[in-house]
Amino acid sequence: MNASELREKTQAELNKLVMDLRREQFSLRMQKGTGQLTKPGKMKIVRRDIARIKTLLQEKAAGKSV
Repeated sequence: MNASELREKTQAELNKLVMDLRREQFSLRMQKGTGQLTKPGKMKIVRRDIARIKTLLQEKAAGKSV
């Protein structure tokens, strides 16, 4: 996900996306715990996507338009 794509979304859409990614992150953690994780790099991607979205939410809350 690009930051430019995410900037076009509303806060509600971003919040929903964060919740979906958190569910996916939980699922990946469970798969890792049971030894069923096939793509360990996916955990890194999901974690960074969550951080990227949360950063944009903070920018929108602060009123920055970058």
